Amino acid sequence: MELERFERTFVMVKPDGVERGVIGEVISRLERKGLKIVAMKMLKIQGSLAKEHYAEHREKPFFDALVSYITSGPVVAMVVEGKNAIKVVRTLVGATNPIEADPGTIRGDLGMDLGRNIIHASDSEKSAQREISLFFNPDEILSYERAVDKWIYER
Repeated sequence: MELERFERTFVMVKPDGVERGVIGEVISRLERKGLKIVAMKMLKIQGSLAKEHYAEHREKPFFDALVSYITSGPVVAMVVEGKNAIKVVRTLVGATNPIEADPGTIRGDLGMDLGRNIIHASDSEKSAQREISLFFNPDEILSYERAVDKWIYER
């Protein structure tokens, strides 16, 4: 059995999600699950940050289009916290291609195209740490207790 532990992950509503007005829907799904948002901001990503964020795709043929897309409009960047947050968020988000994503997932319900799939979520602890540090300074990330946590987690 996988060890349950609290962790933080990076989530971003991409420009298509912002343009389509589903920021609230995405946040609502994360919060309804029981995850806690500990940092959030809206920004327009500059090219240098986009290239650093997607550095693992640098040699792929779609890299330039990906950078162009992610810098085309505002995004909402978040740090989300909870037990096994990385896996939980990835499950809520669904498969990268919305056509293959299960109904009930964010991409399965809201996305239609691989290149416009609403949301990004870190895929590992290493990626989460790297992406959080790209978008947030440590003093922008809060630690706080919620009264509802005792109804979400057994302690």
